[in-house]
Amino acid sequence: MSDRLFIFDTTLRDGEQVPGCQLNTVEKIQVAKALEQMGVDVIEAGFPVSSPGDFNSVIEISKAVTWPVICALTRAVEHDIDVAVDALKYAKHKRIHTGIGTSDEHIRYKFNSTRERILEQAVEATKYAKRFVDDVEFYCEDAGRTDNEYLAQVVEAVIKAGATVVNIPDTTGYCLPQEYFEKIKYLKEHVDDIDRAVISTHCHNDLGMATANTLNGVLAGARQVEVTINGIGERAGNTSLEEIAMILKCHKGLGIETNINTTKIYPTSRMVSSLMNMPVQPNKAIVGRNAFAHSSGIHQDGVLKNVQTYEIMNPKDVGIDDNTIMLTARSGRAALKHRLTVNGVEVSEEKLDKIYEKFLQLADQKKEVADADVLMLAGADTAESHAVRLDFLQVTTGKGVKSVASIGLDISGQKFEAAASGNGPVDAAIKALKKIIMKQMTLKEFTIQAISKGSDDVGKVHMQVEYDGSMYYGFGADTDIVTASVEAYIDCINKFKRS
Repeated sequence: MSDRLFIFDTTLRDGEQVPGCQLNTVEKIQVAKALEQMGVDVIEAGFPVSSPGDFNSVIEISKAVTWPVICALTRAVEHDIDVAVDALKYAKHKRIHTGIGTSDEHIRYKFNSTRERILEQAVEATKYAKRFVDDVEFYCEDAGRTDNEYLAQVVEAVIKAGATVVNIPDTTGYCLPQEYFEKIKYLKEHVDDIDRAVISTHCHNDLGMATANTLNGVLAGARQVEVTINGIGERAGNTSLEEIAMILKCHKGLGIETNINTTKIYPTSRMVSSLMNMPVQPNKAIVGRNAFAHSSGIHQDGVLKNVQTYEIMNPKDVGIDDNTIMLTARSGRAALKHRLTVNGVEVSEEKLDKIYEKFLQLADQKKEVADADVLMLAGADTAESHAVRLDFLQVTTGKGVKSVASIGLDISGQKFEAAASGNGPVDAAIKALKKIIMKQMTLKEFTIQAISKGSDDVGKVHMQVEYDGSMYYGFGADTDIVTASVEAYIDCINKFKRS
């Protein structure tokens, strides 16, 4: 009989804490529905007390999905729990995830408290949450650096107070795999009534050990793992859902099963990457562009003779269609819609028509349109609703010639034009833009990334702009990198808070 491992996805909470990757409510619902189709057991929908947007997202996600447990995060504070209860009122299956830091570093420097008082707060918060929901998860923040004996005291106390799940986070990604294994094993052996609750892992990747630590926690007895799509999350990220799911699928001898439909992994990965404007690194396990690519002659020879010589997974098991329909200027709407579907994007016929128009323009510039281009096009029409839009851009540049840019903007229906010179074409274009948008803005970060390969490729630009004491993140994509840069800057401007 196989053991059942519960998959707790926190893409919409911990994953969304990545700077510049915030989603609106409609986008969060899209991700939540994809997670439901994939078979995720628990969806952490947000931290309701943190913002009205998070509060509303938890409400709407609760309405949109049916069978997964909807979880809301809180601190060990009664007001947080009250707000979470309100946000979860429409959830068919609801969980409150409350907790507090338990390491000496957190107790002394974050809370200026004592172990005794932290233990009291943990019990009080658990009991208070239990008044509203049957399913209460308690997290011991920074459990990775918490003394095992004290950690066991906290875990035992919150289980007695009614916790159904106890989360043991390696919040800083500090633990070695064997250390994390021993921590979970210690709790299994020293906590009275430990079997009344599910032990959960929540590992961060600061030292690149999130997946290894999570797997070791499972081998030691944890039966819930907290993960994100593509491993996104704070700092270096969280444990990747796709890695844990495929490790257990490939190593059936471990006797541990999940409810994950692995064929949904790749489309969901691409959808999250596209919505969050966060590219997946090419060598990322399972879902990276090179995950099933072979360039070495020896490897190619082996794969051609028998694919199992160098592949331990069938690409179709993770949803990668190896019989890809290539898109060119001669492709029709049906082919475009097929590629969108493969990449986890469902669109109406009206939106498909708009995307198809942009697709034909791009296909005229490129010999072949890649999946990443298609995802970019699927999100490009959101710019049409922006108050500030780029009308035209003309740049003169070259070696020994000062770069000059002329720009035209449409601002809420009014037309504006300006020109400027600068130290290169992007600098000239941004200076011309600033002549129209007369605000004190500072460019803090500027990143260019090619989507795939080739001189005709679409370039992605990510920007971070500081305005009025706040940071704003923008994104632009175009075959012309100067245009993409200006579009990214305009994307930042459209996000400025209204004064």
